[in-house]
Amino acid sequence: MYKAFYSLSGDPFSKENNGNFFVSQSFKEAKARLEYLQKSRGMGIILGEPGAGKTYVLRTFSSSLNSALYRVIYFPLSTGTVTDFYRGLVKGLGEEPRFRKVDLFEQFQRRVLSLFKDKRITPVFILDEMHIAPAKMFTDMGLLFNFNMDSLNPFVLIMSGLPSLQERLNVISTQPLNQRILMRYCMEPLEKEEVRQYVEHNLECAGAKHTIFGEDALEAVASLSQGWPRVINNLCLNCLLLGSQRKKEIIDSEIVRLAAQETGM
Repeated sequence: MYKAFYSLSGDPFSKENNGNFFVSQSFKEAKARLEYLQKSRGMGIILGEPGAGKTYVLRTFSSSLNSALYRVIYFPLSTGTVTDFYRGLVKGLGEEPRFRKVDLFEQFQRRVLSLFKDKRITPVFILDEMHIAPAKMFTDMGLLFNFNMDSLNPFVLIMSGLPSLQERLNVISTQPLNQRILMRYCMEPLEKEEVRQYVEHNLECAGAKHTIFGEDALEAVASLSQGWPRVINNLCLNCLLLGSQRKKEIIDSEIVRLAAQETGM
């Protein structure tokens, strides 16, 4: 209904709008750090609050890699065991996982070295939701990704999660792994001006031909969302729904306030 009222051709605040993604300063910095890690190889972490854009920056980075030179293995963490984790990585490398953990360890390292040395392909492991990983997994990762007594990095490993992931890595038992991390970056929220640019960019990509959010509305969105993209999307979508219901051609701060109440903010 709101698309017809505001003469939009698409959904401006849908998470499916990846092709028209707004490039923030934090996104640029995160991508630059990932590109550094790509060249140097080794371990890195991308942190951020829910909806900060971690998944998108990782997806953009992985899709930019030359498939003839890199093999991406994405592993979203679940409540499985450490052995399940081993099996998932081995399967991602294109092999049928063995049964015993010790055999999986050997199979993993042999396959990584084979890809890197024989085929000149660097495996890129993206481990998501690592803030909920069991402590034993961090300990095992320090061993699993240790090649030639830590003298060789035939891989890129990116751990992603909430900021609490760094706290998990700071404890004494995970220091050996923590000390090997070359790159760390925490996704930042959009600045106030970026929020305005983000909203207007998304509306323009959805076919907006005139102003829909007034200046006071944009300031209210920036304040209430604190710059987090997912919150901006939910809030602005509700603004469009509420605004169209009330026949408001230009959304003002009052509509934003009411939309925020409806979304539980």
